[in-house]
Amino acid sequence: MSDVQLALGGASFDGLVKIEELAGQGMITLRGDLGDTAIAGAVKDVFGVALPGQRGTAFAEGKGALWMSPDEAFLLCDYDEAQKLADDLAAKLSDVHALVVNTSDARSVFRLKGRALREVLAKLAPVDMSPGGFEPGEVRRTRLAQVAAAFWMDDAGSARVVCFRSVAAYMFGILRAAADENSAVNHFAS
Repeated sequence: MSDVQLALGGASFDGLVKIEELAGQGMITLRGDLGDTAIAGAVKDVFGVALPGQRGTAFAEGKGALWMSPDEAFLLCDYDEAQKLADDLAAKLSDVHALVVNTSDARSVFRLKGRALREVLAKLAPVDMSPGGFEPGEVRRTRLAQVAAAFWMDDAGSARVVCFRSVAAYMFGILRAAADENSAVNHFAS
């Protein structure tokens, strides 16, 4: 992998959940009519995944697509592949009204893992985090405390949070506070 510069140098915290700043996440923003078959076909050809429906995610072989709005998808890949894949996708969409931008260096990604995952996110986001209210395969583009972010669950015990790199320290701080052992609420405890 290239020399990916992490905003916080790989910060981590272990509390109610383990929080880790991740390196190596390629991120491509795609803007256009996601219902256009040319756009859907190009994403399938280049990323190997179908564009998901509203608030959905799709992953296969290290690549993914997140629905962000009716005219925006967030495409995930290995950091070192991001520019090539963005160029390939833009070439396939050259005759379509669409925008493809490699935004890998503009954002930071955190992984949360542990039994209190739902509780930690529920403290920060105006999202129903109850089982059945939010599940793996879904994404939310929202706010965590005072900053714009998106998050999704990879499985029942882990999630990823994406925010702008400029607010990475703030994001890590609020995640750490929400995951502090002394802040346990145990609302979702079984």
